[in-house]
Amino acid sequence: MKQVKKDIIMIVISLILIIVGIILENVNPDLDKWVFITIYGLAFVIGGYKKAKEGITDTIKDKALNVEILMILAAIGALILGDYKEGAILIFIFGVSGILEEYATLKSEKALTELLHLAPEKAFVVDGDDFREVYVKDLKIDDIVVVKVGEEVPVDGVITRGETSINEAMLTGESNLVDKKVGSKVYAGTINQVGMILVRVIKDASETVVNKIVSFVEDAQESKTPQETFLEHFEKWYVYAVILLAALLMLVPLLNNFGLSVWDWKTAFNRGIIVLVVGSPCALVASITPAVLASLSNGARQGILIKGGPAIETMKDIDTVVFDKTGTITKGEPSVQGYRFYNVSEEEFLEAVVSIERNSNHPLARSIVEHFSDVKTVEVETREIPGTGIEGVINGNTWLVGRFTMDMCKKCSLDMKTLKEDGYMLVTVAKNNFMAGLVLLKDEVRENAKDVIDLLHENNMKVVMLTGDNNKSASNLANELGIDHFKSECFPLDKVEEVKRLKENKRNVLMIGDGINDAPALAIADIGVAMGSGTDVSLETADMVFMNDNLENIIKVKKLSKRLRNIVLQNVIFSISVIILLLVFNIFGLVMITLGVIAHEGSTILVILNSLRLLYIKR
Repeated sequence: MKQVKKDIIMIVISLILIIVGIILENVNPDLDKWVFITIYGLAFVIGGYKKAKEGITDTIKDKALNVEILMILAAIGALILGDYKEGAILIFIFGVSGILEEYATLKSEKALTELLHLAPEKAFVVDGDDFREVYVKDLKIDDIVVVKVGEEVPVDGVITRGETSINEAMLTGESNLVDKKVGSKVYAGTINQVGMILVRVIKDASETVVNKIVSFVEDAQESKTPQETFLEHFEKWYVYAVILLAALLMLVPLLNNFGLSVWDWKTAFNRGIIVLVVGSPCALVASITPAVLASLSNGARQGILIKGGPAIETMKDIDTVVFDKTGTITKGEPSVQGYRFYNVSEEEFLEAVVSIERNSNHPLARSIVEHFSDVKTVEVETREIPGTGIEGVINGNTWLVGRFTMDMCKKCSLDMKTLKEDGYMLVTVAKNNFMAGLVLLKDEVRENAKDVIDLLHENNMKVVMLTGDNNKSASNLANELGIDHFKSECFPLDKVEEVKRLKENKRNVLMIGDGINDAPALAIADIGVAMGSGTDVSLETADMVFMNDNLENIIKVKKLSKRLRNIVLQNVIFSISVIILLLVFNIFGLVMITLGVIAHEGSTILVILNSLRLLYIKR
């Protein structure tokens, strides 16, 4: 933005000089022409220095002429014709459009570039009874860092002491604070708002979620749509065509030697110069890139990271959405739905389960303890058996909670079979090795999943679900949500084959998932979308990331893609129409150089302003 301010100062000086020249022309038109040459020449040099430097540098680097060279040639031609004022105005307006384009690009990139500076560079690491400041890049896994109120979390880690509320808006776009306690994960770049916490580092600084986002954003800024790439190549050849056309018009007076009565040399030269001005593809070249950048910025402000123009452009053609189930359609956080108890009292069953589970850090144990927070507990010594569960002794009775092998009655066995088919996760509980009960958990469906699927159907999109769950559980969920087709008991390669099959049937496929097992399918889909809570692998593979885990983003991005297409189409048609009209009018002598400059550069400004409409978030 500092460079833009410098450019504005130069353009303002150029404008002042032009105004001074115009005033002198009207007040004292008999002044020596060198006074006007000096004034307009300074305006020309000061206003056009940057664009001229850019044009010459890019020409040398690319070994091809460009739009800037056309403008320089046109301005020099105007000076040769003695149209000093027109040459200065041409460079001034060209400079204004360049500043506006640069400003539009910076404004569009703002939401993206802000993400490149999410995490702090330094952190305070616990060193005995004291803290010492170190660079985040020097932290090692299992180091303990302290994060005070108001500070940014420097690393991805797990809270080992303290409770707080974290502002995760930098990552998710959501302003609501998220409560955190011992065992909760926190992410680099988020802000500690309530209490001091100690955090154990669980990832190398280069592998944090925020650094994955930085890489994602850098890729987005480099990636170009096919249309952008085409226009870059088109511009190089088009410039030569304009110069050739201008040269041909300048040679028209030669026809006078063959008995034809056409233009004189001054008129031909003037119209050739106008061709250099009005034939330049400035507006056409600016038709796509500012619009794409504005779209990416729009998405980023809504918690949707898009890996470049090709992804957002493809989105408008998507007609099939493939969902992973766990962590995508569902929250990926099982919650207690109920319980069964056998041959023991309800009070004894709940007391034993909660007293034992509160000694475990397993996610299911935490869900159980949180659900039964009002149950009276007793002190109990426990022993955790990895992969199986936890054992405890209460009043001389041995209780087992988890997935132990145990004796059970026929009703217990029948209940387990029925509940598993209904999609419940079961935590079995035994007293002295005989089943005493079951705790039923289920991964909750996201609140808006049904509404989103209905909206997808309204937009004529097919909805498919791929899951590793059993057939009955998948069928129940598909019927509940109105999913068109599902496939259960899928391994990662099964998901890949299903996506391939859909593409072979001429479907344009968006795949959305959150786990390592989804990464191969995300990679092969036309567009792969990772939920923000997903794994590093799925984030790296995806074309888009929904940082706020909101499924409605599918509809938002599709609408944004259609808006992008419409605005680019408007820009291209408008810019080509202006060029054609000005060229035709010029042949009949209806365009003076000043009018040509204003009409041509004005069209460039209008195209850029039209593209900036994509920064506006439609609700």
